[in-house]
Order: sequence, then C-alpha cells, then structure tokens
Amino acid sequence: MSRPKIPADCLAPVPAEELDVRSADGTRLHVEVHGQPGAPTIVLAHGWTCSTVFWAPVIHRLADRYRVVAYDQRGHGRSEVPPSRVRYSTRALAEDLSAVLARVVPAGERAVLAGHSMGGMTIMAAAARPEVLERVAAAVLVSTGPADLVAELRVLPELVRSPGLRRFVHRRILRSRLPLGPVTALGRAALGYGIMGPGTPVERTEAAVRLVHACPAAVRANWARVLERLDVRAGLARLTVPTAVVVGAEDRLTPPVLAHRMVAALADPQGLLLLPGVGHMAPIEQPAAVAAEIDRLAAAHLPGVRPPAVHADAPTVTATVDPERTAAV
Repeated sequence: MSRPKIPADCLAPVPAEELDVRSADGTRLHVEVHGQPGAPTIVLAHGWTCSTVFWAPVIHRLADRYRVVAYDQRGHGRSEVPPSRVRYSTRALAEDLSAVLARVVPAGERAVLAGHSMGGMTIMAAAARPEVLERVAAAVLVSTGPADLVAELRVLPELVRSPGLRRFVHRRILRSRLPLGPVTALGRAALGYGIMGPGTPVERTEAAVRLVHACPAAVRANWARVLERLDVRAGLARLTVPTAVVVGAEDRLTPPVLAHRMVAALADPQGLLLLPGVGHMAPIEQPAAVAAEIDRLAAAHLPGVRPPAVHADAPTVTATVDPERTAAV
C-alpha cells in the first residue's frame, strides 16, 4: 500500500539564508531565514520531536510579507545533538532562543515570537531574560503549557485516566529510547490519535508523523524527561509583551485547560483562539488560522506592517468571548 502524499504546503521551503548560531554552552543551532529581506521579523520555535520543517505551512503563508526565521531546537533537525543529558533543560532552551534572537534581530529592533509546544515553553523559559524581551514586540503561544503536563495528558480515555496510568504513558512510551522505525499504517493511526484532531486529513497526519519519526530516539527521551518535570510558570508571569494563545479543542497533549491558565497568568493577554476539531499540531492541521493569528499580532505591534492579509483558506472567526475567540474550521 502506498504512503499518503505529503501536502505541498507541508514541504520545506527553500530558505533565503542558512545560519549556524552557537548557544551559550557551544551547542550549534541550525537557523533558516525565509521571506523578505528587510521586512519585519517573525521568529518561530518548534516543539518536541519536530524541526524547522514543522513550520513549513505557516512559513508559506507569511513569507510574502515578513522575514521569517525558524531554527531547530538542540538535538532536532540539523542542530547539534548535545553530548550529555545535562545539556537538556529549560535553561538551555532559553539560552538557545537568546542566541538566535541576538543573531537575527538587530539591536534596537523587535520581532514577533511564535512557539509551538516545547517552543512555547522556550518562550516562557526565556521571558526572565532582559536580552530576550528587548528584542520581542509580541508573542504567540501555540498548543503549549507552563506546567503539569503529565497530570493533564488526555491521551488515555477519561475512565482510565488515573495519575499512575498517566505516568506510565509518559515514562514507558513518551520517554522510550526505542527507535520508532518506518511509518506504518498502524503507527500512523496510533500516533495520529495522540497528536492530531479527529477528522484531520490523512495526508496532514502523515506529514506530522514523519516529523516525529525523524527525531533521534535518545533526543526524544532526554527532552521527555525535561517535560515531565517542566515548570516555567515563573517565566510566564514575566512575559510582559502582548501575548496571544492558540489551542486546538481536541489537543490531548496540552489541552485547553492549560491555555486558560496561561491567559489568566499573562501580563498582557491578547486573547485565546480555540480551534474546533484541532489536535496538538495546529500549525500543520490549521496553518491558515495560526498564520492569521501571528499576522494579527505583527500588524498590531510591529512598525511598518500593513493590516493582516486575508488568506484564502483562513477560517472565519464566528464568536468572540473575551478573552476567548472560537474559529470555525
């Protein structure tokens, strides 16, 4: 049986520029620059087990108006794999983001940051650093959370969702060092259940599953240990720039309850966009909605940005309940 074809917008765009950036501990980070030179800058941070390719559908929708920067988190994609478990931490994530911003955002200028899952946690972890916030105009936190990730997992059915079983799922499955191997129909269905919303086209599920399978098993396991005990609530409280939150209503890994907690804790919340039927991989499942939200924040908080363009496949916002907005998809 042939494998589903990856959607065209999920294929990696050719960057205008590629950079190597060294973090504070010397780890080499792969950075890509897309879009328009000299245009306002957007910086994208991907999540656990992904890479810059994860952001392809969003980059395709923003590159005509912005200079879009994406980087591989340490151990992922084309960035260096840290030689020891010690170099996997929220501090390392914050230092990596700081190094990338120092390289791609000139002094005196600011960018809009968007982070998905562990990328959002990266933004929260880095928010206590003045050298980070001085280069940030606004932020978008997508499918993420500041703490209690294992406690709020929704992968198991509610009737058997005991604390012990949640810990089992995390430690024996998510933290496993076993390689995932090639993508099979059964593996696609199982992983897709955990990370995608019901009804997501199989081609988009295939794109997401291939990304996860490409992550080295040891890297996946080492970051899972960090996520198990993650607590970046102190950083969230210090995220003073205007910040919007996006979450899929069917997100089983970082469910909407975490999004509501973030909005309540933010110093300058710019709303919560709830995407019906969408799971954890919102930028792949509904890239137009995510791109439109980044566009909205950029237009409001970056100089020289025209009002947001209307993308042909963007969902229509049908209800506004401050601070939550629900998009029809």
